[in-house]
Amino acid sequence: MSEPVYHPGLEGVVAGETAISTIAGGTGLGYRGYAIEDLAREASFEEVAYLILHGELPATDALKDFCRRLAAAAPLQSEVLQFIRSVPRSTPIMDFMRTAASALAHFDSEAADTSSEAQLRKAERLFAQLPTVLAAQRRIQQGKEPVAPDPQKSFAANMLWMLRREDPSPQLEQAMDVSLTLYAEHEFNASTFTARVITSTLSDLHSSVAGAIGALKGPLHGGANERVMEVLQEVGSAENAEPWIRQALAEKRRIMGFGHRVYKEGDPRARFLKPLCQELAAETGHEEMENMAEVIERIVVEEKGLPPNLDWPSARLYHYMGLDVAVYTPLFVVSRVTGWAAHVIEQMDNNRLIRPRSRYIGPEPRAWVPLADRPCST
Repeated sequence: MSEPVYHPGLEGVVAGETAISTIAGGTGLGYRGYAIEDLAREASFEEVAYLILHGELPATDALKDFCRRLAAAAPLQSEVLQFIRSVPRSTPIMDFMRTAASALAHFDSEAADTSSEAQLRKAERLFAQLPTVLAAQRRIQQGKEPVAPDPQKSFAANMLWMLRREDPSPQLEQAMDVSLTLYAEHEFNASTFTARVITSTLSDLHSSVAGAIGALKGPLHGGANERVMEVLQEVGSAENAEPWIRQALAEKRRIMGFGHRVYKEGDPRARFLKPLCQELAAETGHEEMENMAEVIERIVVEEKGLPPNLDWPSARLYHYMGLDVAVYTPLFVVSRVTGWAAHVIEQMDNNRLIRPRSRYIGPEPRAWVPLADRPCST
């Protein structure tokens, strides 16, 4: 019998089937059959979330009902707010988002129900609640009072409203809406696969989402957008961009925001977001940073052949929106929970325990040595 082929990082391994999204051979991205460019250009994030969770784009009445359900679920119970206040203010928001996803299960009467219908209802509630959790914790960290969600605002506008207690301009609302759409789903990425592995044991949705958040926290996954901002802040100016990046490449430093495991010819989400980034930079007076990013991008592509991924423009976009770096990856959670939940439901509906094998590289079989006969350690 031949030895199984080992693929480090499971690269190229097909680990399951999904009807939720496709990376289309590494050249494009589609949700439920719709190109990401069409969705980002034409649809609201609420429509995209409905599509991911329910499988089809909503008709007008279905969308209104969906938005009403989200508005009803968004306010947090007093016990949850009290819990948020009890957490040390120094707690990283991603750590708290992971904890909150688990804690919210205690206030959901259907937490243990894994039927498709209950999973979908729980997914909608969690999708509505996590933005309120994020904004409340961030404001409490800043010594401010949480801002209640406004049922009259869009999902994107509400996110900005709850964080800043300011009505966002149409440009900022659109930028947030598009970024949420682009982050919402991405096939079997590390956090989604984590959610599916947990679900495959017949665990519950909240546990699966909590595990996914833990996976997303890592700097090689969701945390990459925070590292991008660190790079841009270190460079400091467009004038310094070329010498800085050439020295960094000479020192073989890893530049976050470039390259992708699947998109070898470029991330379609980054291509779509770049013009929006440029427009928002001009509107908000951040042309210097945009010029700096353009120089770095050009040289990394020329010298290393690595095109930017979504994290490269999204970090700048959030900066131009006046958002703190601390909320960048948590915003990823707010968006991606739709994709995670859809995968949890899909996995549960056609489940098989995910249990891969490993290739053993330890010692050959050895004879037992009694304790008295073992040599002394030096």
